[in-house]
Amino acid sequence: MSLTFQEITTKKEWEKTISQFPEANFLQSFQWGEFQEKIDKKIFRITAFDKKNLPIIAFQIIKETAKRGSYLTIAGGPLLNWDVISKNNLKELIKFIRKTAKKEHCSFIRFRPQTIDTLGLRKTLKQLGAIPAPMHLTADLTLQLDLTKTTETILKEMRKNTRYEIRQIEKKNISVTQSKNPKDIRAFFEQQLSLAKKHHFVPFSYKFLLEQFKIFAENDNVVLFSSFQGKKLLASAFIIFYNKEAVYHYGISTADNYRLPGSYACQWAAIEEAKKRNCTKYNFWGIAPKEEQEHRFAGVSLFKRGFGGQEVAYLPAYDIPTSFSYWGVYAFELLRKKLRKL
Repeated sequence: MSLTFQEITTKKEWEKTISQFPEANFLQSFQWGEFQEKIDKKIFRITAFDKKNLPIIAFQIIKETAKRGSYLTIAGGPLLNWDVISKNNLKELIKFIRKTAKKEHCSFIRFRPQTIDTLGLRKTLKQLGAIPAPMHLTADLTLQLDLTKTTETILKEMRKNTRYEIRQIEKKNISVTQSKNPKDIRAFFEQQLSLAKKHHFVPFSYKFLLEQFKIFAENDNVVLFSSFQGKKLLASAFIIFYNKEAVYHYGISTADNYRLPGSYACQWAAIEEAKKRNCTKYNFWGIAPKEEQEHRFAGVSLFKRGFGGQEVAYLPAYDIPTSFSYWGVYAFELLRKKLRKL
């Protein structure tokens, strides 16, 4: 079956197309592409049609320009109709992406589909010339809470300590606000800078956080939850709502949050809001494997796991090299991953 590839440029058509794929996620949304364009990235939105003119593949490509060279990324994609797609279709897809990469003078393509990890799929990708990436692209091991369950059941299935902290919220006079005002990202950004200095990580830029929030806020797809005791800010959670899924994308906590359940208050408020929006799952986003105690995210992963839910492992990031210079990037990223304890 030969495929026809077509670029889509309008929001209405793109959102209609990806709505036909159950695994459609915010990283493949038109809004995410708009945000990337705001921070000076080049975007391609491509759909592949079969002979019956039905979309069986859709993917949003972002061109990344770094000191080590340019490359293409497909985060949370490609979106694939697994019921009809064939191995030949996948070959056509990779051929198309390779051609795009060479046209854009990129040394490789990195992708991470919203597809459950299996040995069979890894074998297929190996046969098609893809290799496991030395660094992640987006969260592949995630923790997801089933929101179709009752609030009582969700509480019951939490870790005892987490349930206790949630019950302490009212007793400790902690309140939670919800904001869709981009101006509130300034305080979030400044707290992130403090955490970055303390824990030695590279923070997101103010423009990165602001433009992302603005784009999703325009469509009522994001809320900044902030917990307070009196006027003291304890914690904040940046939550994206898309395709009946709520995603805990970023979070911060302050020194005043120590020994107080401010972070728990933000998460619980976000879960309640997600249920009001008829979301079917709450995605706590990335977690570290349980056995990796030295992982940089081991502590926050312990916090997330306290809420219960199911661990969902998506296929990790894979690379398709298109230039010999890729191998220099590969070696550099392997070393950086080790140094950052990721």
